[in-house]
Amino acid sequence: MDKLESMQVFIEVTKHMSFVRAGEHLGLSAPAVTRSIAALEAHLQAKLFVRTTRHVRLTEIGHRFLEDARQIVEAVEDAEANAAGVYSAPKGVLTITAPVLFGQRHVTPIITEYLEMHSEVSIRAMFYDRVTSLLEEEMDVAIRIGHLKNSNLYATQVGEVRRVVCGSPAYFKKHGKPQIPSDLKNHRNVFSASPDSSSNWHFSNRGKKEIVKLTPQLRCNHNATALNAAISGFGLTRLMSYQIGEELEKGLVESVLTEFEEPPLPVNVIHLEGRRANAKVRSFIDLAKERLRDNPFVKKVAPHTE
Repeated sequence: MDKLESMQVFIEVTKHMSFVRAGEHLGLSAPAVTRSIAALEAHLQAKLFVRTTRHVRLTEIGHRFLEDARQIVEAVEDAEANAAGVYSAPKGVLTITAPVLFGQRHVTPIITEYLEMHSEVSIRAMFYDRVTSLLEEEMDVAIRIGHLKNSNLYATQVGEVRRVVCGSPAYFKKHGKPQIPSDLKNHRNVFSASPDSSSNWHFSNRGKKEIVKLTPQLRCNHNATALNAAISGFGLTRLMSYQIGEELEKGLVESVLTEFEEPPLPVNVIHLEGRRANAKVRSFIDLAKERLRDNPFVKKVAPHTE
């Protein structure tokens, strides 16, 4: 049994959670993948996967072995790539994804700065307000907001953001400010294309979840539209702190109910390849981590208070 090859097969299966799809990506038949995993399990004297007719999942031992296998395979591939000069200079096409408004405001300046530094790289910037699959959609790097569910991704947290209720000074002068979450029922509310797609806004009240069901007078499919409606004095909206950071600083909007905000959400830079990521990926990630950690609308800060 070739231990390194078996570990590579094992890692590929964990990416897809499918023996068939792993074989397709490796150019192996499903039986060959099965034999490789069986040989590895026999060598380790441990079960790495639990398989049913519909699902494949890692055992507890499999989860622990995955990290060790990755480090071993990456170390070998890293040494080979360094010897071949693969990591010597950034070049080629790099695909970046991020949420739309976050990408427009905070990732695009990083992209243009990066391209000024690396003339042999071109970038495809794909901004979506949905979770993309890096593997299936062939993305190199993603900036994601929220807690990650996929353990196969390499992630570095660069900051955090909050969900903030805000309105214009003119609106508050005319209608007053809500003092507790349930007061929102007495205000005009604007809903945006956000993670909260239902009619419920969630808050934290003395450590307990509080859900306020609202009927918005205006529902938008773009966050920028909801923000513009709030700035105009139409009503209150709820957006991510990075989406209204500049407007808060300029006094165009004010935040309310800050003491009832939910815990902040992490901002992560993620990719698939770990230490063996090629030069274009590694160099972009290094720049993105530095710039986002210095970004006042992303880095960890105390909530805005009145």
